[in-house]
Amino acid sequence: MRNAIQTVFNNIKKENRPALLTFTVAGDNSLKKSQEIIEKISNNADIIELGFPHNTPIADGGQIQQSSYRALQNNINLNDIFKMVKKFKKKIKNRPLILMGYYNLIYRYGENRFLSNCKKFKVDGIIVVDLPWPENKKLAKKAKSKNICFVQLVSPTTSRSRVKKILKDSHEMVYYISMLSTTGGKLKISPKKIIDNYNIIKRCGPKKNIVIGFGITTKNIKSLKKADGLVIGSELCKTISKSLKKRQNPVTNVSRIVKELKRKIS
Repeated sequence: MRNAIQTVFNNIKKENRPALLTFTVAGDNSLKKSQEIIEKISNNADIIELGFPHNTPIADGGQIQQSSYRALQNNINLNDIFKMVKKFKKKIKNRPLILMGYYNLIYRYGENRFLSNCKKFKVDGIIVVDLPWPENKKLAKKAKSKNICFVQLVSPTTSRSRVKKILKDSHEMVYYISMLSTTGGKLKISPKKIIDNYNIIKRCGPKKNIVIGFGITTKNIKSLKKADGLVIGSELCKTISKSLKKRQNPVTNVSRIVKELKRKIS
């Protein structure tokens, strides 16, 4: 059975543009608003990433940390997130959804229980930030058996030999971290250099769907459109923060940003 993520990439390639992936934190700033955001932005986003709120982030920058803090104030947990996924999948039939977070939450929840619920509620993929290859091989294999894409991570400092091994073990999508930074940081290198580095990775696995994340904004996304896909997260979390501060509706403002991002890469 073909994973829905692969179907999206097949369709996007026919349109000669990158896939647009959006990241928001589940429960920011409430379960209701968070649900409304992912449903609304699915009109323009090709793949929805939904993050676990977490109080000890590794790679998350300030904007995503603020989103997580707001969600944690509401005591959001994995069961709440699965309820969100269930509602989303019932309403939005043709958009893959990826859960993204840290392994200790999955470990405490129980790997088998977590994957069973992913299967039950139609999660299409998972990203486990702090479980690198080859330590993730067991979990990745379990996920694959349930037709859930386990997204591997590579970075500019990943050696060529290691990249080849990771890509060989990868599923429908690979996430390329554009720079050595936390999320939301300003680009420390030019978009051209990012694409050059990305192409080195791509040549190691030309048939793999490799997306770029970290530092992508409305200002630079157009210059990165040669990638298979582009992930936007911190700018959306920042938009939620600004909306709340100004007492505006974050759903309206985030969906406007995603619409603009889609326009720039189409």
